[in-house]
Amino acid sequence: MVQITQKIQMQLKQSPQQVLLSSLLQLPVARLEQRISNELEENPLLELDTEQEMDENEEEEVKEKEEEEGEPEEDLVSEQEEPEVEWDDILNDEDHFEPRVPREKNPDIFERPEVNQETLVDHLLEQLHMLKLTDEELSIGEYIIWNINNVGYLSTAVDTIAEQLNFDEELVEKVLAIIQKFDPTGIASRNLQECLLVQLLEEKPKNELAIHMLQNHYDDFKNKRFEKLARDMEVCLDTIKGIFTHITKLNPKPGEGYISLANQYIVPDIEVHKEDGEYKIIMNDWNIPHLRINNEYRKMMLNKKKTSKETRDYIKKRLESARWLINSIHQRRDTIFRVMSTIIEKQKDFFEYGPDALKPMILKDVADEIHMDISTISRVTNGKYVQTEWGIKELKFFFSEKIRTDQGEDVSNKKIKSLIREIISEEPAAKPLNDQKIVNLLKEKGFSIARRTVAKYREQMDIPVARLRRRI
Repeated sequence: MVQITQKIQMQLKQSPQQVLLSSLLQLPVARLEQRISNELEENPLLELDTEQEMDENEEEEVKEKEEEEGEPEEDLVSEQEEPEVEWDDILNDEDHFEPRVPREKNPDIFERPEVNQETLVDHLLEQLHMLKLTDEELSIGEYIIWNINNVGYLSTAVDTIAEQLNFDEELVEKVLAIIQKFDPTGIASRNLQECLLVQLLEEKPKNELAIHMLQNHYDDFKNKRFEKLARDMEVCLDTIKGIFTHITKLNPKPGEGYISLANQYIVPDIEVHKEDGEYKIIMNDWNIPHLRINNEYRKMMLNKKKTSKETRDYIKKRLESARWLINSIHQRRDTIFRVMSTIIEKQKDFFEYGPDALKPMILKDVADEIHMDISTISRVTNGKYVQTEWGIKELKFFFSEKIRTDQGEDVSNKKIKSLIREIISEEPAAKPLNDQKIVNLLKEKGFSIARRTVAKYREQMDIPVARLRRRI
């Protein structure tokens, strides 16, 4: 039996413009440039505006002309979505279509070219091809080299390599042993134990006690059981200390020195400078190109007689996409500017006195101030950096939970982390402080923190437990 029923249901749906803006908000300035480059390739209606920016007089003339025609350019980049778009009016308005975003820097400033750097793969392949190896061994060697991660360890198991290349595991092990002796020694190791052992075995003269320790007592070594090592190896603690000192001079990450510097530097999205007692925000997006609508497609869209309906529909779809992109770029800039302005307002002490003056603040504080959703603030602050007088900081750096002192004052948890790091740096080498002792010392300073909170902060700072911090 067929029934007709009514149901009330609430759904949260994002418009295409909102989805596009959300995706652009997440991108730092370098990736935004790449995104715009991809859009230029995919959308034929978009093109770069290579003309120089108009001077003030030209801009005034254009504004007067737009007022006479009743279609000001600002309407074209309105942040509000229009229910219906008069495409003919838009296309007839101007030869180009773009938001006039001020630029604080000259795009013609000379940029120093990147120095050509040898990669880890290039360095290893060069050594491989200098050896007299069979075609099979060369094939295995190249496969191994291309499966070494950034810190220098082999990221694929030997049996998997043998299976994929259809070779015996013994042959793969043979080639791997050869590569591990390349410069840097220990490269392509499968774990830390193997990495350190390879380096010890290549030393001249060899440290036999250190080799014996890693081969037969590795578990005690990594857990720093000094007394047990001394008993089992029948040596004194001073000898154990000498062995540890020797091993700590080895390279635990042989591939790290060959990471391309081009992948490490940070391009700040924003700069903050103090001028005449006020903080000025400079958006580092001067290299973001100005966009406009391709004039030929504009003419095709207006020529209804010679342009087929299918072509006009295609142009209309692409034109809408281009308009959304330009509007979203404009809104992205405005949103980042507003978020940064609010951060400066709420964290003025940081910009005046430095990191120790950072106040507790959460995303909701900024969201409420500028009347935006918390998810939007999260997208803006994630992966974006600001250049300040106190160094380059990620925008998320300015957000932290609050901890209340015994005097009732709210401080940032970053201050607690700094105190924990300071306490650990001053602890006795032979008897490192456990988390409970750190809790007691913090309480003496006026901070009543739970032990599990100290453990959480210590782990976030990549500080090992007391047992592993012990030194002879």
